[in-house]
Amino acid sequence: MVVGGGNTGFQIAKELSGTHSVQLAIGSRQTPLPQRVLGRDLFWWLTKTGLIQKTVESRIGRRARDRDTLIGSSTRDVRRHGVEVKPRVVSASERTVTFEDGSELDVDAVIWATGYHSDYSWIDVPVFDRDGRVLHRRGVTDHPGLFFLGLTWQHTRGSALIGWVKDDAEFISERIAANADDRRHGKVEAGAIGPSRSVTS
Repeated sequence: MVVGGGNTGFQIAKELSGTHSVQLAIGSRQTPLPQRVLGRDLFWWLTKTGLIQKTVESRIGRRARDRDTLIGSSTRDVRRHGVEVKPRVVSASERTVTFEDGSELDVDAVIWATGYHSDYSWIDVPVFDRDGRVLHRRGVTDHPGLFFLGLTWQHTRGSALIGWVKDDAEFISERIAANADDRRHGKVEAGAIGPSRSVTS
C-alpha cells in the first residue's frame, strides 16, 4: 500500500507494480500534466517559454504557487500497470488500513508518501508571519545573517528544483558576500525584506 497521491506516491506505486500487488491511496487530486509534450520534456517547454523563471510576484506565480501538479502520472496510467487506486486513508491499525469510504484492507507493508511540512520551531527569531511562513525576499530575511534556500516558490517555480535552485543560491551568496563586505567596513545591513540599505554602526 502506497499512501499519497503526489508525484512520489505515483512513481513508487508504478515502480513496485512490476514485482508486487500494489494499492495507491489518494487523498486529494492534483492537476496532471504530461511528462512529454510534442516529443520534448515538459521542463524543456517551461524553460524555453520562460514559465519556469516567472517569479512568485507575477500573475502566473500568484495563481500557481498554491497549486500542486502531477507530472507524467495519472490514475489511468497506474491502473494500466495493475495498481489498484483507493480513496484517502483515515486510519491504520496492525495490518488493517481503513479508507474514507469505510472500506478496509489488510496489507503487508505501507509506504507513506504523504508529503511534508517545514518545521521552523528551532529558529527563535521573528522572521515568520502568523501562519508560520518565512518572511523573506528571495530567501533573504530581515534578520542579519539568516537566509533560506530551496523553498517552494522562493522566487520562481524552479526555486525548489535541482536544475534551477542555483539561481537563488547565486543571489544569496552575493548577499552574503555583500554583508561580509559591509561588516569589514563597519556597516550593518538593515531592512533586507524591503529595499536594501546599509547604516553606519
